[in-house]
Amino acid sequence: MNRSFGLSLDDRLSEHISVLHCSPPLRFHCSPALMPSAAQKPVALTSPQARRIWLRAQRLDEDAPFGGGPAATQAAIEHLGYVQIDTINVIERCHHHILFTRIPDYRREHLHQAQSVDKTVFEYRAHALAYLPTTDMRFYAAKMREHRRHVNAGLSSVSGKDLRRVLMRIKKQGALSLRDIDDDVPVEKDHAWASRKPSERALRAAFYSGALTVSQRTGILKTFELMNRHFGWDKPPKPAPEKETLNHLLDRALRSQGVVSLDSICHLDAPRKAGIRRAIEARMRHGELVSVEFDGMGKFEHWARPETLDAVPPPAEERVHILSPFDPLIIQRKRLKLFFDYDHIFEAYVPKPKRKFGYFALPVLIGDKIVAILDLKTDRAQQKLLVQQWTWIEKNSKRSRKKQIEEALHRFEQFQLAR
Repeated sequence: MNRSFGLSLDDRLSEHISVLHCSPPLRFHCSPALMPSAAQKPVALTSPQARRIWLRAQRLDEDAPFGGGPAATQAAIEHLGYVQIDTINVIERCHHHILFTRIPDYRREHLHQAQSVDKTVFEYRAHALAYLPTTDMRFYAAKMREHRRHVNAGLSSVSGKDLRRVLMRIKKQGALSLRDIDDDVPVEKDHAWASRKPSERALRAAFYSGALTVSQRTGILKTFELMNRHFGWDKPPKPAPEKETLNHLLDRALRSQGVVSLDSICHLDAPRKAGIRRAIEARMRHGELVSVEFDGMGKFEHWARPETLDAVPPPAEERVHILSPFDPLIIQRKRLKLFFDYDHIFEAYVPKPKRKFGYFALPVLIGDKIVAILDLKTDRAQQKLLVQQWTWIEKNSKRSRKKQIEEALHRFEQFQLAR
């Protein structure tokens, strides 16, 4: 089916969601003398409690948790630790979508201001390419140094000559994008995802080695500038020691996930699991972390701070969030299944006859449950948000849920089409 939510959608739809009566939260009081050690029995949570802790950590259980205006964008990225970047443009690109989900008055220019004017965020690879807080730069400097050694040793597909040519051009002429370079002589690809343009390969190598940074992004077009010149540094931050980086990653996960596991802390970074486990065990010995268990967690160990367990959120109000498939709540598929008993399948690369939920399906969160999946597409020419397919996950109360979701779709469409 193909249903459109155009600008003619009933403007009288309420933008407020009724609040459910909430029972008092369960509290776990852990005095310092009674802090569980690594050998003690885990604290038991129910699955709904574990979900609500994660939703609270993701700031999805309250309105405007980071306030409004441009400062909210910086605050959200600093709290979450990263916001993933992806170039798919079926609806709004995921970095804008993720921020809109948590900042009701978010505007695209707010991210531009944070990256290009205030320079409080930068682009680099977390588990994927992402916006990161500039204050965290030193935790990525070691990875940049590794890439630099790789290039210097001649182990990459970039020649030293091409790299020096691009860097000298930026140094003399200022920041540039790939579109500013029109004198490339194409070369053969050495793998499927490689570029035939030597300058693009050189820009990529210089970016990952920390010589260049993305000074601004317009859609998928990136403008590159010398790292030190962009930030006004004489020298870039020194790489943080590995032990400090491990503790940073652990703290980031505890802040943005609430209840953590080795997999959730080290998503697509398995080599760090051994070091993270040592950091966890050290904190447990000092009573700073507690082992927890909940229904459905299976063989996976989980931990939380005692103060997190002492303030388990009450049942969430029924706020509606149409989530990006790259949202931090969705991107770790195994964790999503453990906490929400929901398997999200990203079908953009699945042949059409084999798709179950649609090309660009987005989960719909109401309260602490994923209730539906919507395959959406923005028709920018007709100024409409199209619902290609609507799949219910929760079978109960479809009628009341449908109205709530339609109200959220109306707000989402206004954001999609606002320019």
